[in-house]
Amino acid sequence: MPGLEDLYREIILDHYKNPRNRGTLEPPAVRSEGHNPLCGDEIEVFLIVNNDIVEDIKIAGQGCSISQSSASMMSAAVKGKPVEQARALISRFKHMMSIDEEGEPDTSTPLGDLEALQGVVKFPVRIKCAVLSWNTLSEALDIAAE
Repeated sequence: MPGLEDLYREIILDHYKNPRNRGTLEPPAVRSEGHNPLCGDEIEVFLIVNNDIVEDIKIAGQGCSISQSSASMMSAAVKGKPVEQARALISRFKHMMSIDEEGEPDTSTPLGDLEALQGVVKFPVRIKCAVLSWNTLSEALDIAAE
């Protein structure tokens, strides 16, 4: 489906060139760092959770277009959502990326633009690039829950 692949490529490039929620947050925001030493990707997730809602999220760091686009799409997808829904998105995304997750993901959680990254599974070495920000978000949510 060349038309769909072109659309997905455009979505990824748009998030890379115009990243959403870029920046940092001051404490009391929690901060989590993720690194992919294989390709040099670095991600920082800054998170404010109030009343089990992801009130604000900012992303900092550098890396390849896949890691940075994935981080941008992730931040847009979880901002303003309940923590439970953010965790469901993490599970669903990692399942789409073929990362072993316990149980089946909640397929009622729509992925939206995140589906543009499903083509990454054709390039196994790039899966870690796409999943880096999601693992870092998961860690930030754990810290926020403490």
